[in-house]
Amino acid sequence: MRIVVAITGATGILYAQRLLDNLDPRQHEIHLVVSRYARQVIAEELPDGLRLPEGVVTHNLASMDAPFASGSNAFDAMVVIPCTMGTMGRIAHGLSEDLLLRTADVMLKEKRQLILVPRETPLSLVQVKNMELLLLAGATLLPANPSFYSHPQSIVEVVDTVVARVLDHLGVAHRLMPRWRAEPE
Repeated sequence: MRIVVAITGATGILYAQRLLDNLDPRQHEIHLVVSRYARQVIAEELPDGLRLPEGVVTHNLASMDAPFASGSNAFDAMVVIPCTMGTMGRIAHGLSEDLLLRTADVMLKEKRQLILVPRETPLSLVQVKNMELLLLAGATLLPANPSFYSHPQSIVEVVDTVVARVLDHLGVAHRLMPRWRAEPE
């Protein structure tokens, strides 16, 4: 698969890190776009910085030269993780002022998979209406709502319950957590 991972300035950078940790660049073509404010949140939440697996290609937010900025070179999927409500609103209304927003716009217009992982609570009516627009346009909204039936023992294990669902929607095999009521192997 050809996958774009985008990180915005919402708290929850560990979700993005764990997704990158579980996408193998030897098996998938992985590209990364980071919003301006996300860099500040990364510095706050991951003091050692974002760890990028070898082979992940990074792109400048201000550049529109990335292959996935055009529908003629459509990638398979884009994941915005975590996704701020501001980014979600700009995507919902078709604003394409930088590479991240343009790529999301391309994913929607080309009917490609766009997964948004919002990390916000409570929600306003404006945010819910933006979510409605995105759902109608074909996006998948996968809020960062962890599950607890697997009895996670650490923050990483809690985060992995959300990342596992993202990987499921991408169709990427993983063993991050047990399946609900699955028979033991």
